[in-house]
Amino acid sequence: MEPIKLTKEELEKLVELQKKSTAVVQEFGNVEIMKLQVEARKEELVTFYTQVKEDERTFGKELSEKYGDGTIDIEKGEFLPAGE
Repeated sequence: MEPIKLTKEELEKLVELQKKSTAVVQEFGNVEIMKLQVEARKEELVTFYTQVKEDERTFGKELSEKYGDGTIDIEKGEFLPAGE
């Protein structure tokens, strides 16, 4: 059996589809890399958030030891002792 020659248009269409398929596979790879980067950033933010909460707790304890129980008005920069 003799091979049948494809038309120029058919060959071009096959090449175009192959390029599109390759582009899709590469884009899936890019998306997966982005997902890994987002996860890494998320882990960094969780660590940062945990540190901020610990710093808040520590500083709150320092202020409580210095001024006692009460509340702070950050905008006015004032401490209001409890019971007033």
